[in-house]
Amino acid sequence: MKPLDLERVRPVVIGLFRMVVGMLFACHGVATLFGVLGGPEGGGPGPAAFAWPGWWASAIELVGGVLVVLGLGTRIAALACSGSMAYAYFDVHQRNALLPIQNHGEPAAMFCWAFLLIAVLGAGAFSLEGLLGRFTSGTRPIAGLPQEKGAGEPVPVSADN
Repeated sequence: MKPLDLERVRPVVIGLFRMVVGMLFACHGVATLFGVLGGPEGGGPGPAAFAWPGWWASAIELVGGVLVVLGLGTRIAALACSGSMAYAYFDVHQRNALLPIQNHGEPAAMFCWAFLLIAVLGAGAFSLEGLLGRFTSGTRPIAGLPQEKGAGEPVPVSADN
């Protein structure tokens, strides 16, 4: 039995990570904006439309989360999501106590770092960016060649090949 080649599954794992994190984040936005899925955190009504920062944070959670799930504008959306969670942690949670375990800021800290990782690593597999890129770039990898540095570079698609 051959050992698992982790580099081969890396894009798949990144893509699955991106989709799970984005979906969980989008659920927070839906819950807060529309009062479903358990409603806003802490109970009570959601923020008034366009109220700072609650409504805007929820809008970023919903829109950014959906974009990350779809893998569309992934790096920019993930960076916006990461920034909103950094703001939430330092403005909302840290004023109550220093450590996340004390100030209940673990979700904000975890989402912040998870989205920063997505912004750095990119969309991975199963993204609309990758799918659209295949159809719009006019290039494809050379079949059968290893995808190493310099090998398997995209070649123009034509009727000849």
